[in-house]
Amino acid sequence: MAVVIPDETLYAARLTAAELKQELAVLLFERDRLTLMQAAKLAEMPPIPFQHLLASRDIGPHYDVPEFEQDMATLKQLGML
Repeated sequence: MAVVIPDETLYAARLTAAELKQELAVLLFERDRLTLMQAAKLAEMPPIPFQHLLASRDIGPHYDVPEFEQDMATLKQLGML
């Protein structure tokens, strides 16, 4: 799906197209609508720089205890622990 944003809107918001994508990605991640990887892809950024962008806005990684436990179990299955 393509979304067309008029240039006038970008100009009024003082954003480039790339900045608008980042803003949308941050908002959707913050509201738990996208995962970190999905949001980074929408922002057209590698995951680590996207995490830095989130951190600069005091937005945490949305990583809870069940996810940690699942990751630990996966690492044990892979013989990495």
